[in-house]
Amino acid sequence: MGININKVSLAGLVVALGIIYGDIGTSPLYVFKAIVGGNPISDLLVIGGISCIIWTLTLQTTVKYVILTLRADNKGEGGIFSLYALVRRHARWAVVFGMIGGAALLADGIITPPITVTSAIEGLRTLGVFKDLGQMTIVKIVLTIITGLFVMQQFGTVSIGRMFGPIMVLWFSMLGILGISHIADDLSIFKAFSPHYAIELLTTYPKGFLILGAVFLCTTGAEALYSDLGHCGRGNIRISWIFVKSCLILNYLGQGAWLLTQKGQILPKDQNPFFTIMPEWFIIFGVLIATLASVIASQALISGSFTLIAEAMRLNLWPKMRVNYPTEMRGQLYIPGLNTMLFVGCSAIVLFFQESSNMEAAYGLSITICMLMTSCLFAFYLYTKRVWIGWILLYLVVYFTIEFSFLFANMVKFMHGGYVTVIVAGALFIVMIVWFKSRKIKNRYVEFVRLEDYLPIIQELSNDTTIPKYATHLVYMSSADNPKEIEHKIIYSILNKKPKRADIYWFVHVDVVDEPYLSEYSVQTIIPNEVIRVEFRLGFRVEQRINLMFRMVVEDMVRNKEVNITSRYESLSKNNVVGDFQFIVMEKFLSHDNDLPLYERMIMKMYFFLKKVSLSEERGFGLDSSYVTIEKYPLVVAPVTNLQLKRIVR
Repeated sequence: MGININKVSLAGLVVALGIIYGDIGTSPLYVFKAIVGGNPISDLLVIGGISCIIWTLTLQTTVKYVILTLRADNKGEGGIFSLYALVRRHARWAVVFGMIGGAALLADGIITPPITVTSAIEGLRTLGVFKDLGQMTIVKIVLTIITGLFVMQQFGTVSIGRMFGPIMVLWFSMLGILGISHIADDLSIFKAFSPHYAIELLTTYPKGFLILGAVFLCTTGAEALYSDLGHCGRGNIRISWIFVKSCLILNYLGQGAWLLTQKGQILPKDQNPFFTIMPEWFIIFGVLIATLASVIASQALISGSFTLIAEAMRLNLWPKMRVNYPTEMRGQLYIPGLNTMLFVGCSAIVLFFQESSNMEAAYGLSITICMLMTSCLFAFYLYTKRVWIGWILLYLVVYFTIEFSFLFANMVKFMHGGYVTVIVAGALFIVMIVWFKSRKIKNRYVEFVRLEDYLPIIQELSNDTTIPKYATHLVYMSSADNPKEIEHKIIYSILNKKPKRADIYWFVHVDVVDEPYLSEYSVQTIIPNEVIRVEFRLGFRVEQRINLMFRMVVEDMVRNKEVNITSRYESLSKNNVVGDFQFIVMEKFLSHDNDLPLYERMIMKMYFFLKKVSLSEERGFGLDSSYVTIEKYPLVVAPVTNLQLKRIVR
């Protein structure tokens, strides 16, 4: 679609700062507080902790995502489903990695807004005047901010998006300046650049390995860098990351240097090193900027969740939901159902955990799983690109070691709240697997027949004046990939159910392709002015507005004199009145005549429940309900074969 992902511009860099660094950029709000926890402050804890942060940001964020994974762009688009779309031609089984990663990323989207906003608002306690601010008051403020954020989604975020960049420039500048102002407190903090201290902390400190769970919080937003590749471009992400990483490390060094002046003490639970290093007069501004940054971080994850689910729907991994496009900006979408789901999830997390220190326990576990899935898919992507197997194995060894270490360290959080995100991610994964598996089960039933065998009888039906005309133009949505085939149920609908006489029969097929924004069609005139097949090839990020697209195709064919759409009724034909169009959408229901194994029966029951609460077939295709007839037909996947019935003569 014409985006040069390597192009770098000042505007592009500012947009990148506003869109993709919210999550990773707000991590200094809670990372050091989580590392220090209730432990006495010591050289090893502080210097080793910063060393872990520096090397995690370098190996995990810089090398894995910024340098390597950003290369795997799907026509300029990134994210776990774009990566899956790149490899699915070569391995259908890769869908499992995509589904697990997608579910984990979505679960992460439910906990990021609560932890970032709560951490920012808790900073008010650093001010003497708010020292005794009650936790329930903080919870109410956080819920008010989160409610406002979700209400705002329906209007689109273009206008707010223009403000995001400058605010994040201010935020990162503040991080860097605050850090620099305290580095001189203890210059031994520079030892942290040596990985030796990270290794020493993990191996010799009591329960040192478990500190990795807190360290991991500094890189949780790395997946967002890849997901937003299409919005910002590879060049802008790579250049802006240099600035972002420098400011983050400076801030961590400043927090660490200040902590070294408090050796031997245990940090009070309500004290956050991030706010403590601010001058007294600046704290109120710091809290305000931190709150804005946390809102931007939340906004980025909410927008990312909308894009993720929209892709999952096109790839048939999620039930159809209504998608709105509040603005003309490419990629800007709003899914009301998902917005409500995320709002309820975020509010429940705030009410359940209340304090940001409690949320830290739940945070990080699901995103580790997502990163592992990205590693698996990226390794397979490298394999499809014929990269030397030695490099692929090296990549897997390095990142499996790092990510499994993080996973095991995070597993300790399971009983302290980690189970919340695992349950959420698990539920989302079940929805995806049910939707995917049920499609496989249904496809066993779909019977295709050769269209040419039925063309003579369709022609005869079209000319049979003894049958009342059903419509001038009869349009069927077909799932047949082969243009020479058609589903048997469509033939049954035309000829048997109630013979449907029409002047022109149209068969419309939608093929969702791996290229994100492809939008093209082809027409096959099987019998001129009687039977026509239209095939749409649409990218997995393109909205399926079949009503509108089909009208454009017909208008194009009329201009080229390929079809005559004038009504065949004498009085109307004389006055050049266009004939009516009627769409037939066939909806399935599970027949009682099925003999399915227990596992498949459960899958199909869950599928039909999801279908009931999700968007109908015609609205999913963007069809106007006034032109649509819904035909229900029984789904017989596994016919009952052992039914004994004996005739007796009376």
